[in-house]
Amino acid sequence: MHVLVLACRVGCQKQGGIRFTIDGNPWFLLILPTNVGGAGSISGLAVKGTGSTYFNLVQNWGQNWQLSGVVLVGQPLSFKVTLSTGQIVVLPNVAPSNWQFGETYEATQNCQ
Repeated sequence: MHVLVLACRVGCQKQGGIRFTIDGNPWFLLILPTNVGGAGSISGLAVKGTGSTYFNLVQNWGQNWQLSGVVLVGQPLSFKVTLSTGQIVVLPNVAPSNWQFGETYEATQNCQ
């Protein structure tokens, strides 16, 4: 027996900026971006700390993105998000220098 499932994306109301939940440990970051808006899906994510260049994260599973071997603890974090449409959004200083694992930080800029 075969089952046919039809699906489509539907718009949703979004309030506020993109949110980034930071998990992991000092040598492994796992970032979950939510409340994306615009295209609604991310095809690339990069992070940088103070005085560094952007480090590209690798998609781990779902919309969880990981970075290994780079220590960014104690630095404010900025993100560069590439939407599935190709639009790139730069979000400076989303997480303050005293950010904590397990916390969520919201960017002030939206992806519309």
